[in-house]
Amino acid sequence: MISTLNGLVQSKEKDALVINVGGVGFHVFVPAATLDGCELNHNVGLFTYLLVRENILALYGFESEEQRQYFLLLLEVNGVGPKVALAILSSLSLDNIRNAVTAEEPAIFSRVPGVGRKTAEKILLHLKDKLPTIPGGTGLQEFSDVDGEVLDALTSLGYSVVEAQRAIQSIPKDVPQDVESKLLQALKYFS
Repeated sequence: MISTLNGLVQSKEKDALVINVGGVGFHVFVPAATLDGCELNHNVGLFTYLLVRENILALYGFESEEQRQYFLLLLEVNGVGPKVALAILSSLSLDNIRNAVTAEEPAIFSRVPGVGRKTAEKILLHLKDKLPTIPGGTGLQEFSDVDGEVLDALTSLGYSVVEAQRAIQSIPKDVPQDVESKLLQALKYFS
């Protein structure tokens, strides 16, 4: 029904934006990175998905068509609703999702709030055969065990999964590939 939305960011909420399009304010649930990247009174363009259920009508917005496709694939997994799918996209980048599926690492999904071990395994099984059909599903960047340990260390220090991932992604490629070196470099991101 509503495939895209272009308008002015009227207000920001905990997990949503209100986008003014021609005088009508649309309440749109968005991933954390999208929410952080939008500024009040600035234009934004989103790919959207309108969820229609018996007692709910909700609009979800994404920065790219690929991100929307991942959301829809996640909704197909038994036990994953829109809130959990959005939490996954808020906590993990598309590259991290692809890497987790390729490396068959359900533990990466179970780090997301609301995703248990069984659900993580279901997600992994469901996405395994579906990812090649998604544009941009090739050219994977490897998610190493070292990155996983750095992520665990940062989250145990109180940083969110999203913050920890951003810190890991900011690490220069020439940094030695051991946990201590990468962790020290990731901590510099927060200073």
